Amino acid sequence: MPFEHRTVFRTADEDVDAYRLMTAVVVPRPIAWVSTVSADGVVNLAPHSFYTVACANPPIVQFTSVGAKDTLRNVQDTREFVVNLAHAPLLHAVNDSSAPFPPDAGEADELGIAMEPSEVVAPPRVRDSPVSIECRLHSSLLLGDSTVVLGAVQVITVADDVLVGGHPEYALLDPLTRLGKDEWGLHADVTSLTRPRRPEDVREAGCQPRQPPSR
Repeated sequence: MPFEHRTVFRTADEDVDAYRLMTAVVVPRPIAWVSTVSADGVVNLAPHSFYTVACANPPIVQFTSVGAKDTLRNVQDTREFVVNLAHAPLLHAVNDSSAPFPPDAGEADELGIAMEPSEVVAPPRVRDSPVSIECRLHSSLLLGDSTVVLGAVQVITVADDVLVGGHPEYALLDPLTRLGKDEWGLHADVTSLTRPRRPEDVREAGCQPRQPPSR
């Protein structure tokens, strides 16, 4: 069924909050729960929901720091960070770690979040996170009030409890996602749909409506 009416938001208009609109419609967003260490040895832990894979080979992930936050400063100073998977059992810890603690106060210590040594980088990983992605800084790019941080992936550790046949299982990972306002995505429904490999795989269906996959 087509949408008959639309509201137009022009980002150049002073009364349009483009950030709130983008975070409401670019959804769901995975969360990079980034652990870093400051030049003074303070462990920082903070969630960043502007996060994705930037390159397949070599493996590179990226997150965006909106503003000059402790995470960004630490990465620029030490050139290392860890992306910890934010999963549902840690919802409140992830949310609480977004509080504006001062640079000399480590979120993990303040909130009682258990950490453990990483494999090859100095920043520790979150002990109760099922996945950690250890990175060294590849590069960064300043865009307006935000900085895109690109991390060259060194090691990915995955808890055996979330592996099925040697591969991470989405339902067992149970990742959190960020939505608009104060909303979080929990326990998403999952379906499987074979990706077409040739145009012929879909031509027979044409433009005829098809039923969505069953849940």
